[in-house]
Amino acid sequence: MSSTAQGSSVGIPTPDGTADAYLTHPAGGGPYPAVLLYMDAFGLRPHLKAMADGLAAAGHVVLVPNVFYRHGKAPVVQLPEFIDLARRPEIVQSILPIMEKLTPDRAMRDAAAYLDWLAASPLTARKPVGVTGYCMGAGLALRTAGTYPDRIAAAAGFHGAHLATDAPDSPHLLADRITAELYFGHADEDAANPAEQIDRLDRALSAAGVRHRGEIYAGAQHGYTQADTSSHSEEATERHWTALLDLFSRTL
Repeated sequence: MSSTAQGSSVGIPTPDGTADAYLTHPAGGGPYPAVLLYMDAFGLRPHLKAMADGLAAAGHVVLVPNVFYRHGKAPVVQLPEFIDLARRPEIVQSILPIMEKLTPDRAMRDAAAYLDWLAASPLTARKPVGVTGYCMGAGLALRTAGTYPDRIAAAAGFHGAHLATDAPDSPHLLADRITAELYFGHADEDAANPAEQIDRLDRALSAAGVRHRGEIYAGAQHGYTQADTSSHSEEATERHWTALLDLFSRTL
């Protein structure tokens, strides 16, 4: 991806405090289509900023909030430069209690604040935005599309987790409210997003008439876009960029 982007740290006022976030945009005046990028569980860190810069270089204003801001500024959990298989379980265990406290109600209150902030920025075009999310962020992207349908033009999720569970608040149950076009790049043999959930999600979106496409990335592990982890796949990451930029070029 190109590096012609300008990034900075910003604070987003929310009903529960101030969310620290990373904002990046093309090196020019704008306005540009806006994108809300939801982090994976490992949080806002240099790798996610680099991904956001790639989207910005393609012509977008990108906001990456620290969705765990109630527990402090990023990094909320200290991370090594590279997350390998040996360290991963310990890190995940430290993050799980924080994830569990980000209830759907809290997450969607925050989403309204993020969207309001983007709408007020002089850098952004006055039209519905795109959303993309990774790991837990894919579920946040889907939930945001269903909670604020008039504000979201497109949403994507990659190596998503728990997108269509049996829980009464599973994000797929918002399918009948979604007006955005959706894309999902599912990891292959992902315990957090098994085949039955992929099928349940697809059936719910189809029944609701949602424009969507879901693809399974053969051989790709959960977290395949994250180059600072041992789950990374260069091939799957490039496929993700192709799909994401195609979606946003058509809808934003």
